[in-house]
Amino acid sequence: MYKSLPIESLALNQPVPVNIWDPKGVLLLRKGESITSEHHRGHLMLHTPMVLAADWQAWGYSYTAALDRMVRGNESLSRIAALDAMVPVQEKMDARDELFPTEAWPDIHAALSTLLHQGAEASQFGERLQRLAAQTQQMWLEHPDVSFMVLVQLLFDTHVPYSTTHALLAAGLCALVAPSAGLSEADQQPLQRAALTMNIAMTRAHDEMARQGSALSESQRKTVREHPQRSAEVLRRLGVVDAQWLQLVEDHHERPDGQGYPAGKPVHNTAHHLLQIADVYVACISPRKSRGALLSQQVARELYLGVDQQPDPLGALFVKNIGFYPPGSYVRLASGELAVVARRGAKANAPTVFAIVGRQGLPLGEPTLRDTADPAFEVKASLVPGDVKVTVSVARLLGRH
Repeated sequence: MYKSLPIESLALNQPVPVNIWDPKGVLLLRKGESITSEHHRGHLMLHTPMVLAADWQAWGYSYTAALDRMVRGNESLSRIAALDAMVPVQEKMDARDELFPTEAWPDIHAALSTLLHQGAEASQFGERLQRLAAQTQQMWLEHPDVSFMVLVQLLFDTHVPYSTTHALLAAGLCALVAPSAGLSEADQQPLQRAALTMNIAMTRAHDEMARQGSALSESQRKTVREHPQRSAEVLRRLGVVDAQWLQLVEDHHERPDGQGYPAGKPVHNTAHHLLQIADVYVACISPRKSRGALLSQQVARELYLGVDQQPDPLGALFVKNIGFYPPGSYVRLASGELAVVARRGAKANAPTVFAIVGRQGLPLGEPTLRDTADPAFEVKASLVPGDVKVTVSVARLLGRH
């Protein structure tokens, strides 16, 4: 199976990482060769350049692995910026093809991860962020439960850059709740962009803190405290002029009672409150080496009550939309089985799940859909990822059903 290649985005005189073919299977450019001139590029475009789907997937995986190695190796931003050559190709490919979420999200994740790690050195920031925001919004609106399932499972994977998964999940939560919270489309756009970029000034540090087993150092605490204002400054340097977007980023850790940071000012705004709830929710359900993930049911109840232990109307609306057990999380059923949540239910406490471990503690050869509205399979407890010793493949689960 071939995928059409936006060859106009490939850099001149750089070795191509895959074979490039025409639609009839004739080889146009061998892996390792390069496009030598604009005339050469034009000649290739006349032949409708394509790549094998398997090659494209491998290309994306090698790119993601390279990014992760550079981030973990504390490489300079200028070296990370060198990955730019692949980004336009990847994003244009995504925009051109209709991909199922299990295929689309890893690509979106890789492209956003590059953008966030490049930070102030990112080129074409506005254009790239706009494309990614549009793709993210489309995925969440068209495939909310599958998107939830894919990203929560990525959140549990310590080998995947945490800060990017956090951003994509926070943006998705805002997209799901904002309409019922009464936010207009004009208000939802800067809210989503703020969710994607609120930690851009500490992306690398965010990844490192998620992986470390010790408490934060004083230097790290300073980074955390300063990152809202520094993120807004980075965005301004990148050309962002949307006042609402910038204000949401600056204030996303401020609180109505003035006890937040960095300025300690009271903020009363629905979009700000929703962004803060989404940010806290994702952070709480994320596993850390220094602590496990908090139980999703516990987090939902705390959001419902709010910081003053009084019912929070927006928190209640959030829980109503998201449920106690988000897709991708794990639960124990009345049947004794362990399951991964597949879809939110009509009631917050009754999702549809895949049973993956039997009552005897052995993995099920064939995961089975369970409706937890049935008392025989009702949810008895939410589980942290470490409680389940089975590797979940979302694509395989959904492919069987």
